[in-house]
Amino acid sequence: MLFFLALLWALAYVIGVVTGSRGILFFIGIFSIGYAIVSYFAGAKMALAINRAKEIQKKDNPRLYRIVENLAITDGLPTPKIYIMNDPSPNAFATGRDPNHSVVCVTSGLLDIMNDTELQGVIAHELGHVKNLDIRVNTLAFALVGIISMIADFFLRFTFWGGGREERENNQAMLIVAIIAAILAPIAATLLQLAISRRREYLADATGAMTTRYPEGLISALQKIGQSGSATQVQNTSTAHMFFANPLRGHSVLNLFSTHPPIKDRIAALEKMEA
Repeated sequence: MLFFLALLWALAYVIGVVTGSRGILFFIGIFSIGYAIVSYFAGAKMALAINRAKEIQKKDNPRLYRIVENLAITDGLPTPKIYIMNDPSPNAFATGRDPNHSVVCVTSGLLDIMNDTELQGVIAHELGHVKNLDIRVNTLAFALVGIISMIADFFLRFTFWGGGREERENNQAMLIVAIIAAILAPIAATLLQLAISRRREYLADATGAMTTRYPEGLISALQKIGQSGSATQVQNTSTAHMFFANPLRGHSVLNLFSTHPPIKDRIAALEKMEA
């Protein structure tokens, strides 16, 4: 998070020098704080709406409700709200800013192909995110990536299409530095956010396995998802990092650009825990 803030303020400083508006640091700071606050409090509702998830009660799916409720008690957590996505792909995600405002959402496809042991493994993983406050970390990280990207995009558009030509002509060297920074900063911020997301997935796997005391259930669930695929019908990059497995179609050229570790690596880590 400190690296994110340093990246943000460095970008704002360079832009301020080039445009001759040193006060832009103040406005960027105010905007960043406001954007982060909105993301923090409204992120869960937005994620559920984007993925078309519907809340259920115990009578709607007693099996799922019982598993979530029992595992929440085991973890010492309040029972989260439970949602279902009508999607044939087996996947799940958790959201909410803290354990008292948490949500667990699963797809209909996950319920169809998982037995109770495997479903417990997946739900324990998602509750691991809640317990470890991963949702808070990922929400803030994603918000900061969005801020940096928006500022960089605004500056590049301003540079090529906007005013301030006199200031730019008087400081050509700094202008070049600013353009390079505006191009590289969003890439660096995205890589950092993806690295955070991948590390938290490993941690949630470990936490889930310790909760159920049965890593085999989670391993079996990962194997099934690896065979059937995890891409959901609703494709949205802004919530991809929340899911149990990568919900996006296609494969990244480099693992650096994936929100999730490879499933085989997650299975290998769990097998070491089991041993």
